[in-house]
Amino acid sequence: MANDLDHRRIERELLDNLPPDDPRAVGSRRDLAWINALMFQSAIMASLLKANVRKSPTRFLEIGSGDGAFMLSVAKRLARRWTDVDLVMLDQFNLISDKRFADFSALGWRIETVTDDVFEWIERPRAGTFDVVSANLFLHHFSDAALKRLFLALRPLAPVFLATEPSRNAIALRACSLLHVIGANEVTLHDAPASVRAGFAGHELSSLWSPDFRRQCAERRIGPFTHAFLAVDRASEGLP
Repeated sequence: MANDLDHRRIERELLDNLPPDDPRAVGSRRDLAWINALMFQSAIMASLLKANVRKSPTRFLEIGSGDGAFMLSVAKRLARRWTDVDLVMLDQFNLISDKRFADFSALGWRIETVTDDVFEWIERPRAGTFDVVSANLFLHHFSDAALKRLFLALRPLAPVFLATEPSRNAIALRACSLLHVIGANEVTLHDAPASVRAGFAGHELSSLWSPDFRRQCAERRIGPFTHAFLAVDRASEGLP
């Protein structure tokens, strides 16, 4: 098993092939909320944001936002110190419900949804930038070549980029076999180990970020399941 994890292996995940309203997709997104909780993903992301974005951002971009459940959990952890935030949520499908909009609004966060291909949208000329860009369980879907392209497009968008991804290790892979305990459906039982095999280890993401003397890149495993990556402008007040 360990040898199988020496290098990334990207497989097409079942959820990516299902219509958003397919009951299996709905169930898998519900499972994903549980998985994020079990991985402490929102706590990890909130901690990274607090450490690397010292001032409350006015413009925040999340790529691969899904149904917004993850970012709402993060926002609840940050709401006391981060107010008056404009959050742009980018995904290939618009899955943000009216209830989700209301929940963000109650925290003082204004939401804009963008339904588009991440590469096409980020590479499109536009006015304005962001204070921070984040991604959760998103980068592992792409090949190294695609990630290089994505990172190149992200560089001018914001001084801070943060990502929380699957850690590619044997413990995480074994844990996937226990997901039936939480009632995970067949889509999740397939996609979870696929995500681990496509995940990251060591300094793989840093090596894909083109050399830039203005940026400090760092990455590390946090706990048994999470691989965190950051690229922070050295001149940014967010740099610890």
